[in-house]
Amino acid sequence: MKKIVFGITGLTLGGAERVLVDIVNEIVNDFDITVFTLYGKGEFEKELSPKAKLINLIDKSYDELSKIEKITISLKIFFGKRYLYKKYIKNRYDTEIAFLEGPATRIFSIPNKNVKKIAWVHNDIRQVFGKKLKAKIKIKLDKNIYSHYNNIVFVSNDNKKQFEEMYNIKNEKIVIPNYISSQRVLEKSNVEFENVFDEKQINFLTVARLTNQKAIDRLITVHSKLIQNGYYHKFFVIGDGPEKNNLKNLIEKYKVNDSFILLGKKENPYPYIKKCDVFALLSYFEGLPMTILEAKVLNKPILITDTAAREAVEGYTKSQIVENTENGIYEGIKNSISVLSKDKKDSIENFGENLNIIKEIEKLVM
Repeated sequence: MKKIVFGITGLTLGGAERVLVDIVNEIVNDFDITVFTLYGKGEFEKELSPKAKLINLIDKSYDELSKIEKITISLKIFFGKRYLYKKYIKNRYDTEIAFLEGPATRIFSIPNKNVKKIAWVHNDIRQVFGKKLKAKIKIKLDKNIYSHYNNIVFVSNDNKKQFEEMYNIKNEKIVIPNYISSQRVLEKSNVEFENVFDEKQINFLTVARLTNQKAIDRLITVHSKLIQNGYYHKFFVIGDGPEKNNLKNLIEKYKVNDSFILLGKKENPYPYIKKCDVFALLSYFEGLPMTILEAKVLNKPILITDTAAREAVEGYTKSQIVENTENGIYEGIKNSISVLSKDKKDSIENFGENLNIIKEIEKLVM
């Protein structure tokens, strides 16, 4: 049986992490699979099939580490990647897959002619590191790192295009959309939950890590303007992250505590997605967001900014793509409030292309 190792930062709540667990659970009967993570205690670890092996470089979660520990580990990964690769990965597997841009991709990039190496890119590589000096150094280093992979997989054509514009690398590049287990989404959406939504208003929901990329601060500003102009609605956000305190301060500043609500981290967001009126993801940039695919499974109206996420809603009639500006978001939400019916019908959309995605992945790793 072919031995495959997937490398990722951790199995915490996140889109790429969700995709990885779904893929592993789908193909684990056909391959000997190991998941190698840098940090342990991820929420998705318990959803990983018992047939898959799990190796954590560090047993603690990233959030449990002190500032000094975080710096020490980053330096260890940067300067000791050859040692880590030799100790945990080298000559143990037939195929090595770095499933997320960042540290795992750097460790798995150590040359080894005896194995097939695959890197998976889930985001707009131009944007993910920012534009400061540190980002420019990473970009230069990563060109060399990605050149050591046989294949680079992108979750969207847009991300592939941006990557090719940044890096002139000749290795094979392919696009494989994110795989999603529709059955898992449907089953988890029917679980009882605390209904926080206001039946008298239009309820918007986003599920996202609270980072600059997701532009929640911009969304709070737009939400406040809409309320002031008489377009009453409620906006709920599921997720946690480094911007949490800044967002709380903005909500206080604009006095929208009653209408813009941070719900925090939820291991099962699907009942909330199923119950909301509009699912929104209004980021500065995206890859192929899992949350959008999940909202499609639950047949929800979807509102997104013009990012690579547009590929996730192609042909989906309940979607609205708006200009990636405050004004564009304002008009998009305003339009949804104006036209949306309160007659909620939860029908189901199943995705036949999922089987084809798994077949593509199985062919790739062989």
